[in-house]
Amino acid sequence: MTLRIRLALLALPAFGIAAASPALARQPAPTVYAKGMVSAADPRAADAGAQMLRAGGNATDAAIATMLALSVVEPQSSGIGGGGFFVETGPDGRVATIDGREKAPAAASGKWFVRGGKVMSFADAVPGAISVGVPGNIALAAKAHKAHGKLPWARLFAPAIRLARQGFEITPRFHAALTNSAATAAFTPAGKALFYDAAGLPKQVGTRVTNPAMAATLSAIAAQGAKAFYAGGNARALAAAVTTATRNPAPMTEADVAAYVAADREPVCGNYRTYRICGMGPPSSGATTVFATLKQLERFDLTGLGKDSPVAWHLIAESMRLAYADRARYSGDADFVRVPVAGLTDPDYLAQRSALISAERAMPSVSAGVPRGAESLALADPAPQEEHGTSHFVAIDRRGNVVSYTSTIESAFGSGLMVGGYYLNNELTDFDMNPVFDGKPANNRVDGGKRPRSSMSPSVVFGPDGKVRLAVGAAGGATIPAQVIRAVIGVIDWNLSAQDALALPVIFAPGGNAVYVEKGSSAEALIPALTALGHASVTPRGLPLKANAIEVVDGALRGAADPRSEGKAVSE
Repeated sequence: MTLRIRLALLALPAFGIAAASPALARQPAPTVYAKGMVSAADPRAADAGAQMLRAGGNATDAAIATMLALSVVEPQSSGIGGGGFFVETGPDGRVATIDGREKAPAAASGKWFVRGGKVMSFADAVPGAISVGVPGNIALAAKAHKAHGKLPWARLFAPAIRLARQGFEITPRFHAALTNSAATAAFTPAGKALFYDAAGLPKQVGTRVTNPAMAATLSAIAAQGAKAFYAGGNARALAAAVTTATRNPAPMTEADVAAYVAADREPVCGNYRTYRICGMGPPSSGATTVFATLKQLERFDLTGLGKDSPVAWHLIAESMRLAYADRARYSGDADFVRVPVAGLTDPDYLAQRSALISAERAMPSVSAGVPRGAESLALADPAPQEEHGTSHFVAIDRRGNVVSYTSTIESAFGSGLMVGGYYLNNELTDFDMNPVFDGKPANNRVDGGKRPRSSMSPSVVFGPDGKVRLAVGAAGGATIPAQVIRAVIGVIDWNLSAQDALALPVIFAPGGNAVYVEKGSSAEALIPALTALGHASVTPRGLPLKANAIEVVDGALRGAADPRSEGKAVSE
């Protein structure tokens, strides 16, 4: 399907979602901002993106430069050794999404994580090679640049190459990651030499680190294009690192690397109140989970309840429990399994799910529903998987183009394997490591060439006038949809700035009866009230939270970065 035809189809209701009202559907007037802006988890990466805007580039150029710079300065969270999801929209309101999620090697099967008849633990599976998927970020960047970019490809690499070659300082957050995740950060001699001193301790905060191997890798890709990553020396080194790893070696071939292709996907869009929200479809579970949670809450007066109301947070938790239950059963790679996206986002189905929620009492239990298209699916409800890491960034240019892009290598420093100065992901642990539960297959089981389910939720919110109101996303594994939900409700229902919305506490209710409140936040004070409302298990928990956003207010851009992070918004 050509890009022209695909974009034209986006004017039609996506995945069976009801058509927008005339007010939502009308074409917005041309958008022009005084300046563009980038928001990212590290100010050096945000500035790299802003440099592209100052050079006359657009939001796509800025987002790619930001991703590349994050590969250098925030290697614990994302990078070219991982993958991502890219959501782009222009001033005409059309939406395009690209799937750069990592893929399992062709030799992978449902028993990939089964050893001696037992399923490996997450902790045992992460270090080494069995957790490594073929990286997708460079292929994603190349596809996005070809479709939407403006500046020359090589120009986008200049800030990242400069940071790698001339050096960057270790920040407090990065030092904490090196301290807490030494098992992966120092897994290989290359990683250890780069970030640790002779005594084996993390280099001190403020130490300037250069990464000449990364500079060389980036320079080659800048000069030769994506083929420098997926063929030749880099592909050989990548495959060799996986097959000869000292721990959990796994079969990955140069052919696996060369076969990787980033995929155009149809966005998932739907209406919440008078707003339109768009995000990534499968293998992302983000858009369906975010939209379902919000749509199920639509009948409640969250504005009247307010951000300090225990009942409001109770309702959010209840809706999240239902949405995450559906996520666990039905989400997966739609190239391999049937994912009933139309049913999961159908307003009538979500109204039925919403009817299960009471403002007076918590549901005693939750289970997945049966959305349209799932009637014949007999699928398992797998055990929860640990998910961590990731980085989100947003770019908006002065011409009104918007990119919301989430990039990841999964856990801190991924698998610990390092090739060409960058860490390789451990994304395959996002698969359900046990392929069968109670005799039923898991939709997210491992298969050769398959992409694992992801929680990443890059999102764009359009206002009643059809123009972009908010671009937002987050990092933090399975908490990502919860963070985005919190941000959208904060802006739409509680009339907060995006910055204040990202500062709100997070309640995380990933199905079942467990409800987690962000430890050390104001949400801890809600525990007695939530317990009184019938929640059986409400626990304070340290959650891996990190979000970034840009909002549009009265025609002006306002950046937002999670106060829990070192993030920053930078104007061109």
